[in-house]
Amino acid sequence: MRKQTNKKKRWKWFFVSLSVILGAALAFAIYWSVGVYNALDNFSDPKVTDTAVENPEATPVPVPKWEGKERVNILLLGGDARGLDEGQAARSDSILVASFDPVTKKAHLFSVLRDTYVDIEGHGRGRINSALTLGGYPLVMQTVGDLLGLDIQYYVYTDFEGFKALIDTIGGIYFDVEKDMHYTDNADGNRYDIDLEKGYQLLDGDKALQYVRFRHDAMSDFTRTERQRNFLQAVAKELQSTWNIIRMKKILESVEPYVEMNISVSDMLKLGQLGVESHVASTTQIPPMELISDEKVGGASVIAISDEEELRAYVELTLQQDDTVPDPAESSMPGDGTGDESVSGSSSSSSSSSDSSTRQ
Repeated sequence: MRKQTNKKKRWKWFFVSLSVILGAALAFAIYWSVGVYNALDNFSDPKVTDTAVENPEATPVPVPKWEGKERVNILLLGGDARGLDEGQAARSDSILVASFDPVTKKAHLFSVLRDTYVDIEGHGRGRINSALTLGGYPLVMQTVGDLLGLDIQYYVYTDFEGFKALIDTIGGIYFDVEKDMHYTDNADGNRYDIDLEKGYQLLDGDKALQYVRFRHDAMSDFTRTERQRNFLQAVAKELQSTWNIIRMKKILESVEPYVEMNISVSDMLKLGQLGVESHVASTTQIPPMELISDEKVGGASVIAISDEEELRAYVELTLQQDDTVPDPAESSMPGDGTGDESVSGSSSSSSSSSDSSTRQ
């Protein structure tokens, strides 16, 4: 009888303990969900879309809607707001497009060279990074979308400090810096000098910004955009970790003061889930080297495109590929030893996935 009583007590404590654990887990889930929702809600302030532009009377540019099932394209803008007064539109120092296919769960990252010479609706031809100051976010979305042949539904803009805050909050990124990088920037009291040593190391926000900004070598912006794509892949992988998903409320709160976007809370939640489920199938530079032609405008060199139709066909082909899938012909070759490699700034860029076509 005594044994039965002890047995009942053990089972009683087991269920009590289980109830406490489940209750705590439920309470944390509610706290996390509410906290993340509130943090996301801070991003959706409609005032942030009213960026000042040089021509405030310019014709409004329509922005495509995302229904949730078709390909979604997000314009990522890194801005340099140094020397600007409050309310002035920053220069787009970095221009990238992240393209996600909700069906295949493949993501593709395109970086657009900022001196690419293109048509800017209502303003003739000019460098693509001038579209932001000429017509704000809708115009730069349309201009980049026309270049790639894609409908761009969303934009996310941050400046130097927002990028640094993100990297610091996730604890930095371990990364292989491929060479020594040094540059003295006398603006802002040398606040943005670049001083990096070659090698695998933990990059905090300041060091990470130095890495993605460096372009003082033979290939200038060409190698810089490749470094940016490689580094953003490492950041995306880190954000997908269980630890950072748990800490998402804190991460969002750290970058909120520096970010502007046009994404609603509901769409942010859908995009966040899609991002966690997706993998980067490839990254590539726009325009690719084979489609660049030399051109001078007003005595200054610009990056001209030899054939814009061929460029859009290149983007479409890229979206149908996945560089993470081994080539059967190569994998069957004798003596082909492949292994895991550390994240490095020297990886090559290329293409990506999806069975959709351009203007998706």
